[in-house]
Amino acid sequence: MAVITRDPARARSVVPAGVELEGWAARDSWRARVRASDVVVHLAGEGVADERWTPEQLRRMRASRVETTEAIAEAVSGALTKPVWVSTSAVGIYGMRLDDDVLDEQAAHGNDPLASICEAWEAATDSARRAGSRVAIARLGIVLGRDGGVLARMIPAFKAFTGGPIGDGVQWLSWVHIDDVVRGLLFAVDHAELDGPFNLTAPKPVTMNDFARALGRALRRPCVMRVPPLALRLALGEGRAQMLLTGQRAVPARLERAGFTFAFDTIDAAMNAIVRC
Repeated sequence: MAVITRDPARARSVVPAGVELEGWAARDSWRARVRASDVVVHLAGEGVADERWTPEQLRRMRASRVETTEAIAEAVSGALTKPVWVSTSAVGIYGMRLDDDVLDEQAAHGNDPLASICEAWEAATDSARRAGSRVAIARLGIVLGRDGGVLARMIPAFKAFTGGPIGDGVQWLSWVHIDDVVRGLLFAVDHAELDGPFNLTAPKPVTMNDFARALGRALRRPCVMRVPPLALRLALGEGRAQMLLTGQRAVPARLERAGFTFAFDTIDAAMNAIVRC
């Protein structure tokens, strides 16, 4: 097993002993490794919530997904025995929404910058599929874990008794516990029916109001200090704030039809496991 990473020094501190590391810059080396592999899992991508969505940041967000995927597709296409490839995308492909529509994998795509990036990201796998590789594309929701993502930003405020929902709280959050992400990706490797896009989100999405209340219950803290939309826009910029003030009510229809069961299928179970570990 090997990990190909843009930051080998950082990866070395978290990758288990016995797992080899390849730097992304060593293209000839990692391409040869990809062509000799049975399974390839691709997770790379610039964080969408890390910086204001300036034109340059949007370019980096797109390039870190689309260009890396195109490079891996080229390597996969050149393999004599085609590996199974599990790539990633996001439920942002359905657009920044405020409706209550339930979104399975057949739902219409959005037309905002994030949806456009997701479409290009998924399309970048096409050459590998045409070459004969099975490509499963996991459309991820909001991944919940203690050491990063949305909870790393929200937990300190709740612990300080200043936590609460973002905006009016009616936006839907398609969330998934990080353990179920790992299990879902491995499930896709072993199940040939998962060819093409599938939603990797817990089966019970929640509104932001319910999400914040669940976090408050897990931490035994009140959920009273709502984050006003104007303050969010001033602090984060319009595009990044709009992403947080909207959402998607996505469901894992294909995963569940294939027989996958979630270890954390309710928001309370996920929150309790994360904040009380």
